[in-house]
Amino acid sequence: MSDELKKLSEQVHDGVTTFDFEGKDVPCIILEERKYDEIISKVAGKSLVINTDLNILQDGLGHVFVEVVLTFSQDGIVEKLLINANKDLFFFESLAKTSMIALSSPKSTYGKDNVFMIQLPKPEKAENALEIIRRGLEQNNQR
Repeated sequence: MSDELKKLSEQVHDGVTTFDFEGKDVPCIILEERKYDEIISKVAGKSLVINTDLNILQDGLGHVFVEVVLTFSQDGIVEKLLINANKDLFFFESLAKTSMIALSSPKSTYGKDNVFMIQLPKPEKAENALEIIRRGLEQNNQR
């Protein structure tokens, strides 16, 4: 394993899952409870926009990581999370299908309570990202 790959692997956010919401698997990022509470306390009841960027990092050898950047229009909140697409492809597949991301804390019941939902304004961005991720992962199968 290269030093760069090892460094990325050490930065990966493991708290990703999906849950059923009205018959659809919604991708969910589980944040540390303190971080989740901090975000919710700052944005609750406010009108806001959340810019969601998916920065795809790949090495050409089939290792794909995605830096998810959530930039809230209120209080200067910026959350950056690195997700290993090799391990958590299902997260990006459900993101492309639903155009939603949920944020939750470890104590929440996913899909039932204490979940903050983010609707992506441009579904095609998630679909395009999934295509790039899949192409990057295919390089792993071609070696």
